[in-house]
Amino acid sequence: MLEAIRKVLDSGAPLQVMDLTTPVEDAFVTELLHTLPPGLADHARVRFCGPSGTDPVATAVELVRATTGRNRVITFTCTHHRATAEACAGLGDTCDMRRVSLPYPQDRHCPFGVGGERGAELAAHWAESVLDDRRSGEQLPAGMILAPVHSEGGVVPAPDAWMRRMRRSTAERSVLLIADETETGVGRTGAFWAVEHSGVLPDVLVLSKAIGGSLPLAAVVHRDDLRPGEPGARTFRGNQLALAAGAATLAHVREHRLAEHAAVLGRRMLTRLRGLAEEFRCVGDVRGRGLMLGVELVAPDGARETPADGTVTGPAPGTAAEAAAAVQRECLRRGLIVDLAGPSGNVVRLLPPLIVTEEQTSAVLDRLADAVAAVDRSHGDQAPPHGARAVR
Repeated sequence: MLEAIRKVLDSGAPLQVMDLTTPVEDAFVTELLHTLPPGLADHARVRFCGPSGTDPVATAVELVRATTGRNRVITFTCTHHRATAEACAGLGDTCDMRRVSLPYPQDRHCPFGVGGERGAELAAHWAESVLDDRRSGEQLPAGMILAPVHSEGGVVPAPDAWMRRMRRSTAERSVLLIADETETGVGRTGAFWAVEHSGVLPDVLVLSKAIGGSLPLAAVVHRDDLRPGEPGARTFRGNQLALAAGAATLAHVREHRLAEHAAVLGRRMLTRLRGLAEEFRCVGDVRGRGLMLGVELVAPDGARETPADGTVTGPAPGTAAEAAAAVQRECLRRGLIVDLAGPSGNVVRLLPPLIVTEEQTSAVLDRLADAVAAVDRSHGDQAPPHGARAVR
């Protein structure tokens, strides 16, 4: 990647060219198309946009609105839902973004209280009922945007059957499906693109983060029969250094089969992490896909749980969020940096580099296990006396 950046610098070519096609951009697009599922790559167009978090989402929303002539976009409840709303708010008054908080299927916090296949079926039925609702006078949405794994929402993978049903439901109603691969793309989940696990071919693919090889880059891939509007006024699209770094990164991940590497190591890590859930009371759930893993912490017996409505401003003593923060501190004392995610901030998120080795993952899990054990012991000190009623 560094060699590719130096080559661009030494060429003396402009580093920022906006919408001008260059050999560097062409090389990136060629490499990107090599990685896409054949059904999408054969009929794809690549549209560059600004590299900030909302830019590719706003570009995708503009695209489906211009194609369908409709204004609404269906999203799902998670942290990225707010990002979508912010992106649409920047499009002006013509973007009707009344939020419909459709439930994202999950087991532990299923809004229907059942989880599993039945919970996913109910979530799909709810989404279809919203798509078909005409009593309010609403027309069909322009598109539906979903993430194959809600990473910041607590590392919640979408069931493959639910993904396929959403694809079928939107296609039957001429609603365009947008897959947000901002965090899941480029091998992270054990496939080059997370939609490949379910075999879903979206109409629009939102890409960012990893595609730039650590430099700011974002792009939107879409079917060539969609009708994009005029290019937006966002600047810093088409940065030559980011495109060169991105092409080198995509090629390295593809040639060295790092997605397969992530799948193998991810399964081993998930197995060992599930052992923590069986051993320690403060671990409520373990989930993930590939090298995108989450360990959900729970409150000790006798303490209140952190609300799950996303309104928490900081961990309170005795809550699940405080337990996760304690694990994070104990990890840091052991030389391990971990991230926290989820609406309540009570999920320890593990996103190791795709080039991580088995030896390194073992060291990471050893330190994490020690940290969890230390927090679990402190929870034991807070547990109520035998026979006392636990309040959750």
